[in-house]
Amino acid sequence: MSTSNPAAASTKRPCDPSHADPTPPAKLQRSSDPPDPAPAGNPDGATDGGEKTGVDSEAMAGARNPRAQRYLVAVEYVGTRFSGSQQQPNQRTVVGVLEDAGVHALSNVCHVDVERISKRKPGEVLTPHEPGVVKRAVNHFLQRNEGDIMVTDVCCVAQDFHARYKALERTYHYRLLSGPASTSVFEKSSAWHISEDLDIQAMKKACSILVGHHDFSSFRAAGCQANSPMRTLDELTVTEVFPFMFFPSSIERSEMELSDGSLVYSRTLALESSEKESDGSCSSSGKSETENRKEFGSRLRHHCFVVTARARSFLYHQVRLMVGLLKSVGTGDLTTADVERILNAKTVTVAPPMAPACGLYLANVKYDLSV
Repeated sequence: MSTSNPAAASTKRPCDPSHADPTPPAKLQRSSDPPDPAPAGNPDGATDGGEKTGVDSEAMAGARNPRAQRYLVAVEYVGTRFSGSQQQPNQRTVVGVLEDAGVHALSNVCHVDVERISKRKPGEVLTPHEPGVVKRAVNHFLQRNEGDIMVTDVCCVAQDFHARYKALERTYHYRLLSGPASTSVFEKSSAWHISEDLDIQAMKKACSILVGHHDFSSFRAAGCQANSPMRTLDELTVTEVFPFMFFPSSIERSEMELSDGSLVYSRTLALESSEKESDGSCSSSGKSETENRKEFGSRLRHHCFVVTARARSFLYHQVRLMVGLLKSVGTGDLTTADVERILNAKTVTVAPPMAPACGLYLANVKYDLSV
């Protein structure tokens, strides 16, 4: 989602009559500002938030229109049907609809400038709309089309506020499905399916190596425009969660959760895992899935893992390259020693293939809105 292009939907009147103004019906009109340079959180893992200072600060804010109100807008969208977040000719993009293909956003953020123009007196600028009116009006416009993008929050900000460079922190999630069964039609575009079992303990050790302040050149794809490969990775974790299309009862859930928080999918597996833990053996979540098939028509369940990456900014494709490495560690193709070797090599040519876009979600972009 771009933070950038001042994008506002046009509508003849507020969607909620209770918020209607006594003046003639107004419309949300795009300001004349040129596009801003980049998104608050590029869903493809390319963000340089906070790097620009000094003489660049004016450019960061974009050209200012004193007649327009600047709003901070949070959006969610299914990225599969978009060609990316930036404006592109002849392609359906997130920016293009509001005004890295296949990547999703639980909460991406942009800023937009909106003038409220009187229809009765063209050229007369009215009092800006309340954020709630903007949210309802834009969503009304969006839902008339594909319905795969929605504004989730709106607030007023200062004219020099920049959604990309004011961001303090960004969080991404990546979903992996592990298991031999074919992927459900509901999951094909929402996670990366790995047919092999994944060793989550090895993946966690690999995560600990990457956390911290490093030269991440080995996780920087060609075309990255960041000034420096140095980044501080505040969090990189992997956890097992219930699959998206699995709906356990409270009894099932209590039977499936072990004391260490890992998940198993039958009482038998839970007992086996508990016994191995008691005698010092390492438990594995990748046990036989045949026990999951209880009746005709039921599907074998996958194990679902979520990788969470949190930092102020990321390099181009950094998150997907790190997930690709973690996957290789999880399948046993690489060791934790290889992780250190690849990180220290400082060249992307030594890294394993990056994870596909379908499993990546921009989860949150954090701001300090009190200042």
